Amino acid sequence: MKKLRIACMREVQDSIKDSVYKLLSDRIMTHKLTDYKVTATQIANKITGTTFIFKGLREQAAGNIKSLEGVDIVWLEEAQKISRHSWDILDPTIRKPESEIWISMNREQENDPVWAAVAAHPDERTLVVKVNYTDNPFCPDEMRYLAEKCRLENPDDYEHIWLGAPVSAGAYKLITYKSVHSAMSCCWRVSSAPLIIGIDVARFGDDATVMCFRRGRVCLEFKIFKHLDNVAVANQATFFIRQFRPARVFIDAGGVGGGVVDILLDRGLKRVVRPVMFGAGALMEERYHNRRAEMWDELRQWLENEQGAQLPPDEILAAELCAVNKKYDSRGRLQLEEKAEIKRRIGRSPDMADALALTFAEPVYDTDIQAESDLKPNSLESLFSAKKSDAGW
Repeated sequence: MKKLRIACMREVQDSIKDSVYKLLSDRIMTHKLTDYKVTATQIANKITGTTFIFKGLREQAAGNIKSLEGVDIVWLEEAQKISRHSWDILDPTIRKPESEIWISMNREQENDPVWAAVAAHPDERTLVVKVNYTDNPFCPDEMRYLAEKCRLENPDDYEHIWLGAPVSAGAYKLITYKSVHSAMSCCWRVSSAPLIIGIDVARFGDDATVMCFRRGRVCLEFKIFKHLDNVAVANQATFFIRQFRPARVFIDAGGVGGGVVDILLDRGLKRVVRPVMFGAGALMEERYHNRRAEMWDELRQWLENEQGAQLPPDEILAAELCAVNKKYDSRGRLQLEEKAEIKRRIGRSPDMADALALTFAEPVYDTDIQAESDLKPNSLESLFSAKKSDAGW
């Protein structure tokens, strides 16, 4: 019998309990498969020597992912959450003769990165198989009843939950991929509107503090910081305020962000710094459940405006912007799903998208346009434009 090395992977795996380890070990126990040895870190077949290992893709940097070169099979579970960056690192690494990559996913979006890279236009070496509950001879009657009930009451839900179709953008999504990718391919002249900075402060160890720089219809750039305490975040904000003199700096003041606001106000920056509570009442309370829903809807309108808008070309940003589901409260006001739910579903917190949404906490009007050739050498736009040119954007 052939000895295999099988890597079970997903985008983020904080612990082995987040993987399919539990599913496999439970099946082994249920069916009393005594030829398997289950340890705390792997599962091995005592007869063939085949081993299952469990890893998170995001933990595998370009250097240490080389350890997967000897793997026979990679099983990507919940592949709809895997970023294009992770796929681009993994795909050329699995090169052992006769090696295979198995992908299981329930699509979220039309353009889920792995779907777009592999299954949207499969080549002769790619097999795409659609499997639903209707193909499962062991599907319980209760599950079939629930599926039929869903089909009759909410066809959009049924198509996604039970048949694996992408989420209907009109039914659930606040922001569509079409509007996001249109903005990422747009090339605006640089606006002379006031510079606005939105800062989403990290709450947990794996979240990032993100600063977004927007001027009128152009989102210029994002700065991403990890593992910074409140003083360090405030120092970064102070630097950008003094260097580029923004008209407003909106900061998520919920949780640890309130400490950053306090430091900046103590430094005499009250003129530009504004704390924002996502859960606070909306400025237009009759239309929005809270301030968060209001800011995100302003962002949506900005993207869909016939004048166009410009975003940096970033697939992570695109995924975050399109990840937020919408609903309506008992008063018919727009409401968004909780940030924790988004993080659970896509495997990360939408920090970049929230930072951009924060720039819409108060109205900002574009008053004039200037050509990029007229930029001052030390301006924010010239700095970011130079970076993009160097990167080949």
